[in-house]
Amino acid sequence: MRRLKAMRRWFSRKFGYARLICLVLLIGFAGLRVVDPAPVQELRSRTFDTFQVIDPRVKTARPVAIVDIDEKSLAKFGQWPWPRTVLADLIINLTNLGAVAIAFDSVFSEPDRLNPDVAAETMRYLDEVTRARLRSLPSNDQVLADAIRRSRVVVGETGLESVTPQLDKDLPVTGFASVGEDIDPFLFEFPGLLRNIPVLEKAAAGRGVFTIVPERDGIIRRVPTVLRAQGIMMPALSLEILRVITGTPTVLIKSDKAGIKSIRLRGLEFPTDKNGQVWIHFARQDPSIYVPAADVLDASVPIDKIKGKLVLIGTSAVGLHDIKTTPVSPAMPGVEVHAQVLESLLTGAAVSQPNYAIAVEFFAALILGLLVIVFAPGLGPVTLVLVGALFASALIGTSWFLYQHYRLLLDFTYPLLSTTAIYLTLIFSSFVREQAQRRQIRSAFGQYLSPALVEQLAQSPEKLVLGGEEREMTILFSDVRGFTTISESYKNDPQGLTRLMNRFLTPLTNAILARKGTIDKYMGDAIMAFWNAPLDDAEHQLNACSAAVDMLERIDELNKLRDQEAKEGGHVYIPLNVGVGINTGTCVVGNMGSDQRFDYSVLGDSVNLASRLEGQTKEYGFPIIVGSRTALAVKDKFAILELDFIMVKGKQEPEVIYAIAGREDVAYSERFQRLRNLTIEMLAAYRGRNWDGALEAIERGRKCDEGHDVERLFSLYEGRIRNYQKNPPPEDWNGAYALLTK
Repeated sequence: MRRLKAMRRWFSRKFGYARLICLVLLIGFAGLRVVDPAPVQELRSRTFDTFQVIDPRVKTARPVAIVDIDEKSLAKFGQWPWPRTVLADLIINLTNLGAVAIAFDSVFSEPDRLNPDVAAETMRYLDEVTRARLRSLPSNDQVLADAIRRSRVVVGETGLESVTPQLDKDLPVTGFASVGEDIDPFLFEFPGLLRNIPVLEKAAAGRGVFTIVPERDGIIRRVPTVLRAQGIMMPALSLEILRVITGTPTVLIKSDKAGIKSIRLRGLEFPTDKNGQVWIHFARQDPSIYVPAADVLDASVPIDKIKGKLVLIGTSAVGLHDIKTTPVSPAMPGVEVHAQVLESLLTGAAVSQPNYAIAVEFFAALILGLLVIVFAPGLGPVTLVLVGALFASALIGTSWFLYQHYRLLLDFTYPLLSTTAIYLTLIFSSFVREQAQRRQIRSAFGQYLSPALVEQLAQSPEKLVLGGEEREMTILFSDVRGFTTISESYKNDPQGLTRLMNRFLTPLTNAILARKGTIDKYMGDAIMAFWNAPLDDAEHQLNACSAAVDMLERIDELNKLRDQEAKEGGHVYIPLNVGVGINTGTCVVGNMGSDQRFDYSVLGDSVNLASRLEGQTKEYGFPIIVGSRTALAVKDKFAILELDFIMVKGKQEPEVIYAIAGREDVAYSERFQRLRNLTIEMLAAYRGRNWDGALEAIERGRKCDEGHDVERLFSLYEGRIRNYQKNPPPEDWNGAYALLTK
C-alpha cells in the first residue's frame, strides 16, 4: 500500500493528476469494448447504417426475381392463402418460363382448407355421387407437391418463440459439417420451429427458415445463415437456395475461438459474423425485380423477367404484415430482404465484420488514447484542435476506405469516443486550472480596478492594452443637489461626511448594477455609468432609465430613514436630492490612459451631452432629463414629457430634451395625459409666438398639476414670455434657437 501511494505521488508530480484520470478512463473504455453493451452496439450499427446510406450497393446484375402477392393479385384471386392448386399453377408457369429455382417466403403448416375431401364433408346439399367423386379427387396439397417435385423448389419454415408440439423430426433436413471450434455457443436459437405439412416437405428440393429478427432498434441489418430451432440445425432460406442451385449436399461451417467465420458451399464461400449472420449490403429498393403473381398465372409476364433467375414468392401487400425497416428504406417487404442477401452473395458485393475487428478497434483506441495522454497537455490550443481533427479524420477515413474498397466494417466510433473522452477530460482539467488562475487575478487586482474590468482581464488577459471600439451606448450622470450645504454641516465631522457619502453612493450604485450598468467613475458625490459595454445589452436605453427611477426611489427611502434618525438624534435634517442626466449615442469605449495606468472608460459628444443634461435638472425642476434618442427608445415604458431645445457647446444643431416623470403606470394615467397635452399646447403656442395662448396653457397646466412638479418648467417659460412681450424678438427669430439655455 505504501509503495502504491509512493508511485501515485511520483506519477502526479511527473505527469499530473489529469493524465492519471485519463489512464483510468482509457482502461474503463477498454473494458467497455470487451463487454460491448447494447448502446455501444447500437452506436456501431448506426455508423454502418450511415455508410450504407451514403454508398449503397449498386446493382450490376439482377439474378433474383420476386413474384409478388400484391394488391392486384389479391384482388383477382382472393384473400391469402390461395388454394394450393393456384400455387401449383404458379410453380408450373415459373418452371416453364425458365426459373432456376423457386422459394416460398411463407409456410404451409396446415392442409388446404379447400381440399376436395374437405369440401365433400363440409358442403351441404351434395348428393352421395358428388361426395364420392370429390373424395376420389387428389388433394390440393398433393397437386402442389407434384408441381414442387417436378421443379426445383425450396419451401419456407419459421422459427417460433414457443415450442411446437408434436414436431415431426423425421422430415428431411439439410446436412451440416463444421471445421474449427464448437459452433453451438454462437448459433441463434429459436425455442420452436413451424414446418410445412409432410407432403410438401418431402417433395421440396430444400427447406429454409425465412424468419428475420430485427435488432434492438427494429432495423434489419443482418440475417442468420445458420440457426438452431427446437433442437434442429436449419439453414436460412437464402442459404438453402444457394445450396440447392450449387448442388452442395452438406453445408460447411468454418469457425475459430471467436465464433463462426464463414459458410462454404460448392464454388462459393462468404464471411459471416461470429453468430453466423451475414451483413446485408443493401441497395435501394428495386421495383423492376417485382412481378405480380397475377401476371405469372395469366402467362402475361415477359420471359426475360423469369428466365435464368432465382424466384422468391412473397408479398408486398401491407395487409399481410411482412414489411421491414432497413438502413436504406423505412419500409421494405421482407421478401426483398432475402433477395438483397442473394444478390449480395451472388455478385460478390457482401460486406462483413471480421472476427478480428474487435482487436483492431481495441488497439486503435489504446494507441490513440496513449498518444493523447502523453502529448496533448504539451500542445497549444490551436495545435491540439488540429491534431484532434487529424486523429478523427484518420479514424473516419480509414473506416470509410475499408468499407468502400474492401467492404469491411470496422467501427471508428469506439476509438473516437474513447479518444474524445480523454481529450475532453484534459481540456476540462485545463479549464479548472485556468479558473484557479483567474480567481488569483481577481483576488490580486479586485481591490484596485473596477469589477467589470477585472472580470474582462480575467477572461481575456490579452485585452490588457490601450485601445477602444466605437459602439452605441447609453450614458448616465448623477449628482447630489446642494451637496456643498450638506458637507458644510459636517465641517467638524469628516468621518460622518464619509459615512454619508458611502451611505447614499451604495444604493445608487446597486441600482445601476442591478440594471446591467457599468460604473465608470465616482467624482465626489457624482456618479458616471454606462450601458452596452463591456457586455452587449439590447435594451440599454430601457435599463438606464429604469436604473435612474430606481435611484430616486432608493434616495427617497434613505431620506425617510435619515429624517427619522434626525428627529431621534435632535440634529438638523437636510434631504438629499439627486439629478440624473441620460443620453444615448455613438461613443468610443475601451482602455484609456497611459502605458503605466489606464482605465476602462468612454468618450464622445454623447457623453458630454449626458453630463450637460444632468446639469439642466436644476434649471427645469425635473430630477431625470434624457436626450431625444433615449426618449424615443423608452417612450412606451415611461411617462415622457418634452421640455425644450438646448444647444450643446461644439454642436451646430439643438437637442430636444425630455423629462421622465414616472414609470409606465404614470404614463397612462389620466392626470399625466392632461398635463402632457397642455405642455404640448404651451410649447406649440410659444414656438409660434402666440404669447397669450402659451400663457393660457400654462395657467391651465398649473391647475391640473396635482403632484407632477412642473411649476418650475411653467415658471421658466412664463418668464421668457414676459420678457419677449416687453422686448419682442427679431423678425428672423427661430423658435428653436430662442429656447437655447446658457
